[in-house]
Amino acid sequence: MKIMLVSIVGLLLVCAGALTRAAESPSTSDGRTAVLVELFTSEGCSSCPPADSLLQKLDQQPIAGEEMIVLSEHVDYWNHIGWKDPYSARFYSDRQGTYGKRLGADVYTPQMVVDGTSEFVGSDPALAEKAFAKALNRPKIAVRLSSVSTSTTNVLLAHLETAALQESYGLSEADVYVAVALNRAESQVSGGENSGRKLSHSAVAKSIVKVGRLRRGQIFAQDVQLKLAPGTDPQNLRLVAFVQEPGQGRVIGATVQTVGTSAAKKN
Repeated sequence: MKIMLVSIVGLLLVCAGALTRAAESPSTSDGRTAVLVELFTSEGCSSCPPADSLLQKLDQQPIAGEEMIVLSEHVDYWNHIGWKDPYSARFYSDRQGTYGKRLGADVYTPQMVVDGTSEFVGSDPALAEKAFAKALNRPKIAVRLSSVSTSTTNVLLAHLETAALQESYGLSEADVYVAVALNRAESQVSGGENSGRKLSHSAVAKSIVKVGRLRRGQIFAQDVQLKLAPGTDPQNLRLVAFVQEPGQGRVIGATVQTVGTSAAKKN
């Protein structure tokens, strides 16, 4: 992957009882429930463009009470049929495969996974609506990103915090991830099933990295530094953070920050 974890500094785990910010839902500052929507897609798949369009609509926040935190994860197993998806990587194929085993489901494209707990054909708005309705009723932990900036050496910096992992979640611990994604991306496809088409995407994942673990009764607070590929435009980036049950299970909290609106170059 071109975007790599450089360093993780300032790890701080504090007992939740000492902090008032340890409250549970709602998981966003405006009272909405954060929902992580992962779309496994490929530019080599002729069935995928409608799902890509649906994800773009979700990125516009059309559902009251929910904040759609979307990620477009391009798999690589379609690359052999005439078009190599420039946004694809084996990592996303493996992540999809883990979901398939966890959920007892087939692996296919386009496949949408909501909060790590439900999967369906990613172009089906009716199935998506049902999944979002279920997600709205699940308790979520607050996740916050702050101090987002980019350095002159192409490093993305941010501070990540969560509320406490309460006993009510039924977990002794959970994994904490950060993802860097392109706000917008497009391709003029010259081969494969979509040959001749111009495809556009939202929230295209460039990296997903586990940065630590949240333990019951504690918060998680950490500074992260992510190396960006040369020439990366911060104005076209977003940073996503989410908390997930170990083994790639249910997502219990998430947040997103558009980098271009908050990042300032630092020496």
